[in-house]
Amino acid sequence: MAAAQTTETFNCEMEDFYKIITDYESYSDFLPEVKSCKIIKKTKKKKLVEYKVSIVKEFTYRLWMDESEGPNILTWELESGDLFKVSNGRWELKPNGKKLEATYWVEAKFKMFVPGPVSKKLVSVNLPNMMKAYKKRIKELS
Repeated sequence: MAAAQTTETFNCEMEDFYKIITDYESYSDFLPEVKSCKIIKKTKKKKLVEYKVSIVKEFTYRLWMDESEGPNILTWELESGDLFKVSNGRWELKPNGKKLEATYWVEAKFKMFVPGPVSKKLVSVNLPNMMKAYKKRIKELS
């Protein structure tokens, strides 16, 4: 199983960042690899979200997004998909004055054989670009 983690500081308050990361249907507006994102089902504290993503090729997957610990924590777990056997992760948010420290963690296991170094690269290579996209989104919305 491949896993990756990164921690970034953002120039916003925790509640504002939490609104961005839980506005799933807007992901395609600022995350270039996300082609579409839609909420399929809602429960009291969870949402089943379908992602269509293009990284090398296009694939679709559904995650249960658990908002029960918000606005400090957002977790997710794979429901189904083309590529993944496992795709779990979380955002952990900690306020730091007018700034925010956000830790993003993800683990993935692919349905087909992907050599360890390649799967690690697939999981972690996009993290810096994703964090830049979130920083840009914060500027756009402030």
